[in-house]
Amino acid sequence: MEAGLSWTDERVDLLRRLWEDGQSASKIAAQLGGVTRNAVIGKVHRLGLAGRVKPLAGAPVVARKRSAREAEAEPATAAEIAAEAPEPIAITSHRPAPDFPPAPPAAAVDTVPLAVSERVTIMDLRESMCRWPMGDPTTPEFRFCGGRSITGLPYCTHHAQIAYQPAAERKRDRRVAGFR
Repeated sequence: MEAGLSWTDERVDLLRRLWEDGQSASKIAAQLGGVTRNAVIGKVHRLGLAGRVKPLAGAPVVARKRSAREAEAEPATAAEIAAEAPEPIAITSHRPAPDFPPAPPAAAVDTVPLAVSERVTIMDLRESMCRWPMGDPTTPEFRFCGGRSITGLPYCTHHAQIAYQPAAERKRDRRVAGFR
């Protein structure tokens, strides 16, 4: 908020009216002038105006959350539990996974021996070395793989196959493990 412009009673009344009419914080800030969207949101929060009286035109009507007493009084239905579950987060990467030959079975991947002489500490780690962590980071024995990394990737071929799995394989592995 600019210096000199304060929340006068008239400005607060206008803020309340616009908020209850369903205006966005950005539109309210533009109409009030001299305040930012964040200032409007902060004032709405301090005034306790979190809920909207009227939904925006075309916006779906969302059922109110049940109070703690209501929730204890009756068990939640499966539909209510599903509705309250957080949306899955879509993770995007900046670089697609490289194409690798088909990966060996998981048991074979984990049993590939690594020469102890290749394992390095953080102090010995160089740009061309594999950064795959090995062991418990809280112990003095913690090391990184140290093998020759693939150009442009932080891991050697073996560890890159573990780290970069095609999406179809990740989904299949999750289904096998009992996740959706």
